[in-house]
Formats: sequence, structure tokens, C-alpha cells
Amino acid sequence: MLILLPPSEGKTPATAGSPVDPAALWLPSLAAARARVAKKLVALSSRTSERSIADSLAVLGLSDGQRGELARNTVLLEAPAVPASEIYTGVLYEALEPSTLTPASRQWLDRTAVVFSGLWGVVRLGDRIPAYRCSVGVALPALGGLTAYWKKALKSPLDEVTAQTPVLDLRSGAYAAMWQPGGTAATLRVLHERTVGGVTKRSVVSHFNKATKGRLVRALADEQVAPGSVDEMITALRDLKFTVEQPQPRRLDVIVTEL
Repeated sequence: MLILLPPSEGKTPATAGSPVDPAALWLPSLAAARARVAKKLVALSSRTSERSIADSLAVLGLSDGQRGELARNTVLLEAPAVPASEIYTGVLYEALEPSTLTPASRQWLDRTAVVFSGLWGVVRLGDRIPAYRCSVGVALPALGGLTAYWKKALKSPLDEVTAQTPVLDLRSGAYAAMWQPGGTAATLRVLHERTVGGVTKRSVVSHFNKATKGRLVRALADEQVAPGSVDEMITALRDLKFTVEQPQPRRLDVIVTEL
């Protein structure tokens, strides 16, 4: 099984470690594509006039108070790099708590879960990367929109590695657009079920959606599950006490009653 995760918007910078090596990340055939994005991001973030700084902030979707993110981007190829699980520290990753897994479960996680990134394309949680700021919705000068860029670069390598394995897609919409799995795959969403005036209602949740997905991946890692199909994936999740429905062949809904 391969689990597809989104990155976190917030990232915790490393304080020590050797710089990133794009060729040492998962799917080394993407090294040139990664280096190209990194070079353009560094160039964009390194401009120094007030007008160009304002433009760089706008391109990256940052406020004037986030100029420090530009400074971090300028040195990302020389900055300390650590496992991606230590860089991504948003809600999903806080619920997942990779650092507290047993060695065997952590090996399962590093082998099974991958994170989609506007800068790196896709990485494993054990891959060493620096902190950065570059969402997939960005269009970099002389490179264009990163969604289209990575959609082209990722298709062949990811189609190959997922040809014989089921895929569980936990990504948000922007990152899901980078690559669409074929074959045996299912996209998972989290629905909050509650009763209002005697009527049962369900709604898609946002913030708590991430926490639920983190706990779900944690539960799978604890048991080191290895389903060979979507049906086996559903069975594994139900065995772990998740309420799972399958409204469509490639869609799974996890129903929660408490947030």
C-alpha cells in the first residue's frame, strides 16, 4: 500500500544537519526537476528591492510580515536538512506523531507514506529536507504553475511504483491535482455526523479532518497493515474501529461523531 499525504503549511526548521541532496530523495529520477524548482524559488526569494520583495511575497501568497519565509527560501540548498517527518509539523503530523512510533512501525511509515510538495514533488517521511515555503498553487517565474509542472513530471514514475499496489489518497484538493492514481486506489474524506432537531446530518470537516487522518495513519502504522486491495483496506480500517463507508468504488468516507 502507498498512502498519499499533503504537506503542512507550517514547517519547523532544522537546527543541524547536512544540506538536502535532491538525488537522495525518493524517486531520484526527479532530481533534475526538483533542482529546477529549487533554483527558481531561490532566485525569486533572493530579490532585494522593495518592489521585487513585494512581488515575491505576492507570488508565494505571503504577507509583509512573513518576509522571514523569503529569507529561509534563499538558503534552502545550504540549510540544515532532517527527515521530512520533523519538518512537517501541522495538525495531521501532530496527530500522527511519527517520533513516538516503534522502530518497526516507523519503518512501515517511511516505506508506506509519501508527502506531496510544491518544491520537491513527492518525498518519503524519512527523506532529509530543509524547511521551505512554496505551495503547489504557486506559479514561479520562467517555470510556470507548479501543479502543471509536477503533473507532467510525476506521472511516469508514480504510475510505475503504484502499478501493483493499492493507494490510499489523503491529500487536499490542490495536492491531489499533482497526480491521479490509476489502478487500485481510493480517496478518503472525513465526515462529521451529528443530529440536529432529530435529523441526522453529515458535513465535511476541515481542521479536524487533518487530525482524523493523522490518527488513521498512526493506527495503520501501529498495526503495520498491508492490504492488497481497497476491500482489504476497508476491512483493516474497520478492524481498527473506524466507521468506514464506500459511497463510490474509489471513494471512502470515514464517519466521526466527535471532533
